[in-house]
Amino acid sequence: MVTMYGIWCFITVLLFSPVAFSELCNPQDKKVLLQIKKDFNNPYLLASWNPNTDCCNWYCVQCHPETHRINSLVILSSVPQTNLSGPIPPSVGDLPFLETLQFHKLPKLTGPIQPTIAKLTKLKEIYISWTNVSGPVPDFLARLTNLQFLDLSFNNLSGPIPSSLSQLSNLVSLRLDRNRLTGPIPESFGSFKKPGPSLWLSHNQLSGPIPASLANIDPQRIDFSRNKLEGDASVLFGRNKTTQIVDVSRNSLAFDLSKVEFPTSLISLDLNHNQITGSIPVGLTAVDFLQGFNVSYNRLCGEIPQGGRLQKFDVYSYFHNKCLCGSPLTSCK
Repeated sequence: MVTMYGIWCFITVLLFSPVAFSELCNPQDKKVLLQIKKDFNNPYLLASWNPNTDCCNWYCVQCHPETHRINSLVILSSVPQTNLSGPIPPSVGDLPFLETLQFHKLPKLTGPIQPTIAKLTKLKEIYISWTNVSGPVPDFLARLTNLQFLDLSFNNLSGPIPSSLSQLSNLVSLRLDRNRLTGPIPESFGSFKKPGPSLWLSHNQLSGPIPASLANIDPQRIDFSRNKLEGDASVLFGRNKTTQIVDVSRNSLAFDLSKVEFPTSLISLDLNHNQITGSIPVGLTAVDFLQGFNVSYNRLCGEIPQGGRLQKFDVYSYFHNKCLCGSPLTSCK
């Protein structure tokens, strides 16, 4: 006869047996994570990284549901004064099954983008943003051919944009905005696999012309604003394109707007603070879903076409041009 004491003993053995508490986390992955924590001087942000617990349950990491290998490392802080500081540890490159790597809003994260990241060939997403990481955008990123999202925005990166990034055939979005990048937009960007990634290159010091090769791609979003770009931006447009958002404001672009054919897919178009000439093309009245529009501070002339959504925008979308007239501006003489 089984007594209550016997049942209790059986449950106790089951609960506290090594089988019941077997760790899912791969021991090598755990070793690497503890090294990362040590390299960051054991910050409070990684307090849950306790060597006596299963690392699949630690904050900032995620394990694959079947292999239990670490496939995501996401270290971010909502607190400005986080004590996580120093460079990205080299040991990050020793997590071979990593698909997502993120360091976000870590103002004391410094130094270059760690070269050992080149070993992480399974990476699909890199987000290193809102940090004080510096140095160049590394050429080795082009070897991470599974990348779909590359976000290096809001850092202190400098130097040119590597032309090799166009080899990332799976890339959906490229964010290099709000750094200190210089030099031209690479001509090779026109050879991205179509339709091409959304390109966020704003708030840098990029110079030279917009490459004519960009006529070959059809990204969803283009933001080249607040740079030192010159020349013709009409290559970004075309009747058969499906681009939705274009912002090339606050550059030194100079081309004839009246000759440009715009895609009807446009949702937002910002050309303000350039040296654009000509008139506003009638074709823009056929862009039915236009929600944002600004051509102010240019050298445009002629009557603003009537119809479509062009009269939905206020005076500030059109003012400070050479001789634009018509609603919403004053009537033409």
